[in-house]
Amino acid sequence: MAAAVFAGDGAAARGGCSAECAGGIERPPDLGSRAGDGCGKRSVYLMECVPLWGCAAARGRAAEMEDACAAVPRFAALPARMLASSRELDGIGGDFDAAELRLPAHLFGVYDGHGGSEVANYCRDKIHVVLREVLRDGRGLEELGEVGEVDVKESWEKVFGDCFQKVDDEVSGKAIRFSNGVTELRPEPIAADNVGSTAVVAIVCSSHVITANCGDSRVVLCRGKEPIALSVDHKPDGKDERARIEAAGGKVIDWNGYRVSGILAMSRSIGDRYLKPFLIPKPEVSVVPRAKDDDCLILASDGLWDVMSNEDACKVARRQILLWYKNNNDGANSDGGSEPTMNPAAKAAADCLVRLALMKGSGDNISVIVIDLKSRKKPKGKS
Repeated sequence: MAAAVFAGDGAAARGGCSAECAGGIERPPDLGSRAGDGCGKRSVYLMECVPLWGCAAARGRAAEMEDACAAVPRFAALPARMLASSRELDGIGGDFDAAELRLPAHLFGVYDGHGGSEVANYCRDKIHVVLREVLRDGRGLEELGEVGEVDVKESWEKVFGDCFQKVDDEVSGKAIRFSNGVTELRPEPIAADNVGSTAVVAIVCSSHVITANCGDSRVVLCRGKEPIALSVDHKPDGKDERARIEAAGGKVIDWNGYRVSGILAMSRSIGDRYLKPFLIPKPEVSVVPRAKDDDCLILASDGLWDVMSNEDACKVARRQILLWYKNNNDGANSDGGSEPTMNPAAKAAADCLVRLALMKGSGDNISVIVIDLKSRKKPKGKS
């Protein structure tokens, strides 16, 4: 079994976490005892999510391990205006300035490489860095005024669209990227033109789960007994994807399954210069409010989803988390305190999903991240 590799940059974690603020996006202020909605309850926007997660990966029957995973706790403090309408934020109560309110957010990603591991590893190391830069530049905020749900989603589509396009440009060797005030010119592509990767990313905060997907990796929310797919697999035979590919001059050919130009079995990716403009790095985005009956979130490469349904994966993950706590005295001292951390219960769930995929005959790399959404939320300030 191949160990999952976690992104390392500032607050990024390699099997652990850092409490430091990431990338110059400031932490929210101490809210003290001002929080409340006038009814003795704290607004979800004034709570801090403390996510617990586990990751597992296996090369499986593939010749090489080309997947990569990232867990970046406290990757940014998100402006609340990117998550809720002004009217909703005005109802928080107290003397908060909705324009200044920020929520600590945590990022998770699975990147399924093909043709080599270079692009997946680059996504693992860079997507969260570029996403911070996009957020710091305020992109996605300039259109926001009196926002509604549609506008919030559109702002995130712009943020993730700019991020994925920038990473794709860097992979292709045609971008100038500004990092810490330094201009970086990449004169050469980071990999051959037939190397690429999917990207499925989830941002988790106390109020919402925001996801972006490019390719055929997948993210599924386990809400009560219902699995909710938060992403759509980008396959060449999808009606809209086929129309887009053919409009760009490409072909979808049934060659051991439907493939772009008879080669690639997905219709969107980062990298794969030889199949542009038929393949695009544009992600599809979802913005989902958190609910009390949310159990866990599963991000995985298609090595899992090719052999397991969303419903079965959720059942397994939920059961394994509960079983771990039952067998370990309800997990005393396992929640990492007030800091997000790798969690043995979530790790047990991820390990079990990988083992089952192998038993079911998955022929691809398998990478799984399980995030326990039942982990406690705590007030940002002392009451």
